[in-house]
Amino acid sequence: MDMSEEKNEILDLNQGDTVTGTVVKVEEKQVLVDIGYKTEGILPISELSSLHVEATSDVVKEGDSLTLKVKKVEDDEIVLSKKAVDAESAWEDLEKKYENNEIFDTEVKEVVKGGLVVDVGVRGFIPASLVETFYVEDFSEYKGKTLSVKIADLNQEQNRIILSHRAVIEAEENQKKDQLLQSIEVGQVIEGTVQRLTNFGAFVDIGGVDGLVHISQLSHDHVQKASDVVSEGDKINVEILSIDRDNERISLSHKNTLPGPWANIEEQITRGDTMDGTVKRLVNFGAFVEVLPGIEGLVHISQIANRHIGTPQEVLEVGQAVKVKVLDVNEKEERISLSIKELEQEQEEKDYKQYEKNDDQSGFNLSDLIGDKLDKYKR
Repeated sequence: MDMSEEKNEILDLNQGDTVTGTVVKVEEKQVLVDIGYKTEGILPISELSSLHVEATSDVVKEGDSLTLKVKKVEDDEIVLSKKAVDAESAWEDLEKKYENNEIFDTEVKEVVKGGLVVDVGVRGFIPASLVETFYVEDFSEYKGKTLSVKIADLNQEQNRIILSHRAVIEAEENQKKDQLLQSIEVGQVIEGTVQRLTNFGAFVDIGGVDGLVHISQLSHDHVQKASDVVSEGDKINVEILSIDRDNERISLSHKNTLPGPWANIEEQITRGDTMDGTVKRLVNFGAFVEVLPGIEGLVHISQIANRHIGTPQEVLEVGQAVKVKVLDVNEKEERISLSIKELEQEQEEKDYKQYEKNDDQSGFNLSDLIGDKLDKYKR
């Protein structure tokens, strides 16, 4: 074939034509492709991919069969493009994925300012705000990582493809949340993780949904600050108190999963024990006295004093330290009956016995003394 025939053959090709060829030589900045013409086609490194390519050998090798688009025909030179074919096919696929709100995997090729560059047949971009549901300071570890994504925005004319990994995570979390809300029941005890503390309690993640443990439900003891009982990240057991599925609100109790102060109380306190206590409340029928942390017993008004009184306030005041005698303990009903009067009576009896004893001893000594005096007169 002479030069004129070769030129005419090349002129048969037009810009935009699609051809198939075989890679015959891989050079540093371009690839030579046999497309069945006397003149080999040139595939520049810039036309290999929509992404940045360091070396042509990273994308193709000799012997590869490629489908390419004619980029330019000029004199005896044919310039080809692989990325144009890839993009044409990719845009059709991406349009379908966008319409169907499809989730698919893609590999992170580059980490750039403001986000991640991925290969979806064309250059796709995941903005930093659409990568995770949380703030990421350093994206360097994401290079080479495969992420599940959805298309957030697509515009072929502007060659813009915005993808979101965050949307996939949020959809998964919402599905998980819905399943959890339907499966949990009031009274159920499950393990959760303390997420954050507030001045009114702690929010606990129970598997995709946060529930509130009110400060009054953190412990059997009085709690001033949630941080006195739990810390962020703690794993704790909680009981579900109530569920509002429509508003996704769950009330929890940590206190109900802990042994109460009344647990095994009959092993700690028995009938007849004398205990130190503090008056906590005064009511018209008696006084409530704390004898152990969280354990209060009732001193009925009839058991307050060893005399008739009209109101407990005549004898006692809140905060007063008293000694009490245990009359009865009922763990099941969480009730203890106490008496101050019995201790007073016992003390009075004890004092009286001591008085009698002293009196007896005094009488004996007096008679001895009188006897001694009389003996002197008999002599």
